[in-house]
Amino acid sequence: MIYPKIPLAQSIIQICLAKGITTIIISPGSRNAPLTIGFVSNPAFECYSIADERAAAFFALGIAQQTKQPVALVCTSGSALLNYYPAFAEAFYSQIPLIVISADRPQSKIDIGDGQTIRQENVFINHSLYNANLNEVVSKANDFKINEAIDLALHKKGPVHINAPFEEPLYETVSELSVDVMVNGFANLNTWSTIENISEFATIWNNSTKKMILVGVNEPNLINEKTIAVLAQDESVVVMTETTSNVYHPSFINNIDTIITPFTNEEFEDFRPEILVTFGGMIVSKRIKAFLRKYKPKHHWHIDTLRAYDTFSALTKHFEVNPNTFFEAFLPLTEVVKSDYFEKLEAVKLLRKQKHEIYLAKIQFSDFKVFEKVIQSLPKNSQLQISNSSAIRYAQLIDIDPSIEVYCNRGTSGIDGSTSTAIGAAVANKKQTIFITGDIGFLYDSNALWNNYIPKNFKIILINNGGGGIFRILPGHEETPVFNTFFETSHGLTAEHLAKMYGFEYSIASDEVSLETSLTALYAQNEKPSILEIFTPTLENNSILLQYFKELV
Repeated sequence: MIYPKIPLAQSIIQICLAKGITTIIISPGSRNAPLTIGFVSNPAFECYSIADERAAAFFALGIAQQTKQPVALVCTSGSALLNYYPAFAEAFYSQIPLIVISADRPQSKIDIGDGQTIRQENVFINHSLYNANLNEVVSKANDFKINEAIDLALHKKGPVHINAPFEEPLYETVSELSVDVMVNGFANLNTWSTIENISEFATIWNNSTKKMILVGVNEPNLINEKTIAVLAQDESVVVMTETTSNVYHPSFINNIDTIITPFTNEEFEDFRPEILVTFGGMIVSKRIKAFLRKYKPKHHWHIDTLRAYDTFSALTKHFEVNPNTFFEAFLPLTEVVKSDYFEKLEAVKLLRKQKHEIYLAKIQFSDFKVFEKVIQSLPKNSQLQISNSSAIRYAQLIDIDPSIEVYCNRGTSGIDGSTSTAIGAAVANKKQTIFITGDIGFLYDSNALWNNYIPKNFKIILINNGGGGIFRILPGHEETPVFNTFFETSHGLTAEHLAKMYGFEYSIASDEVSLETSLTALYAQNEKPSILEIFTPTLENNSILLQYFKELV
C-alpha cells in the first residue's frame, strides 16, 4: 500500500476510512497531492476526478442526496475552494451531508504575496456545521477535529469544512503509516424513545375543524402508508403536497397553485386553516406562502429532527422528531371531527381538473404544453431531477406518476448546479434518471457535462425558450432592450455543439409531432447519454401561462 509521507494527510485519510467515508470527489491540483495520492492509492475509496470545483461540489451533492451518506470533496489551495460555496450553501439548507477537505499552505505563507493563497480558515463559517482548522503538527487535537467534522456532517445532515495545511514536498510517499489515529464514536443526538407530552396538542387538534398538512421537499417512501391513509380519511384535514414531496394519495392536493390562485378574498378567508402542520424541506409555491402569510393559522407546528423555519411568521411549535414518529404517537390521540373543510376543497379540485384539461387541450405548442407531454412520457419507476426557476414551477402544475421519484435543489433554489447534481444522483442511484432543465440553467452549468462518469442512459430534456422565461411572468416585465439583455438574458445559443463535444446523443423538437417522436427515440436509445432540446416560442409562453390561471374559475 502507498501512503502520502505527510502525517496530517495520513490522519485525514485513515479517519475517513474508519468512519466509512469512502466516496471521494477530487479536483486536480498540486497542494492537495498528499490527499489525492492517499485516497486514490487505497482501493477502499471510490474516487472521482472532476476538474471544475463548482461542478464537482454539486456532483458530490447529488451522490449524497441519494445515498444519505457524507461525500468528501478534495481540492487544492486558493480560489479552488471558493467554487465549492454554491453547493456548500445548498447542502446546508437542504440538509445534505458534505465534507469539504481543502489543502492549504501553512499559515506563515498566507498574506505574504504567494500565489494560490487566500484566507481559507472558516471561509464557509456562515453555512458550515463545523470548521476543522488543522495544524501541521500531528496531534490528538487534529484527530478530534476531523472526527467531529465527519460526525456532525452525518448526524446533523449538512456540510462541514476541514482545512489542512501542507508544506512541500507534496508528492513523497511511504509504504507504512507513521500515525496512529484516534477514532471517536458519536452519540446520535436525535434518538427519541418517547415524545414530549403531546396530549395538549391533540386537544387543540380535536377542537379544530380546519387542519392543513403542507409537505415540502421530502424523500421518497419516507412517510408510512398507514399515516397517509389516516390523514386522507379525515374530513377536517386537507393535505397539500408539492412535486418534490414524493407523497401521494388520490385525495391529496398535488397542484397547489392550480387550486388556490383563482381564489377570491372571501374564498381565501374560508380556506384559512386553524392548524397548519408542515414537514419536509423548502416550499416551492409562492402562492401558498403568500396565502399563509396573509391568512395566518392560529397554530403552526413543524415536524423535523433538526430545524424549523418560520416560513409563514406563524410558527408556534417545533416537534424535533421524525414525521413518522410524530404521527404514530399523535394520530391515536385524535378524534373524528365533523367538518366540510376537505369536502369544499375536493369540489374545487374537481372543477379545476376539468378546466385544466380543457385549457391544455386547446393551447398552442409552448412551455406549458411541453411540460404536459414530457411529464406524461416519463418512464414508471424512474427518477426525475428538475432544475430551478421556470422548470420546477411548471412541473408543479402537472400530475406526475406516483412511481417516479422527484428531486430539485430547493435549499437555495439556485440554477447554478442543477445539471451537476442530476448527474451525481444518476451515478449514485443506478435508476433511469431524466433531468428537465431550462436553457439558462443548462448553459450556466455546462461544465457539468465535463464528466467521465455520466451513465449511458442519462437523459437531459432541455426546454429552450431563448432566455430566462420566468422573468416574463414576474411583475415589471416590459419588452425593452434592458429587459431582454439584463433580466431575460436573451440569446441564440443551442446545446448542439456542447452535445457533440461531450459525446451526447442530440435531437431536437419544435412542435407536438416532433416532440412525441423525439421522446420515443430518447427513451429507446441507451448507448450514450442524450440531450433532447425542445424549442418553444419566447414571446407566447408567458401569456399562455398567465391565461391558464384566469380560465380555471
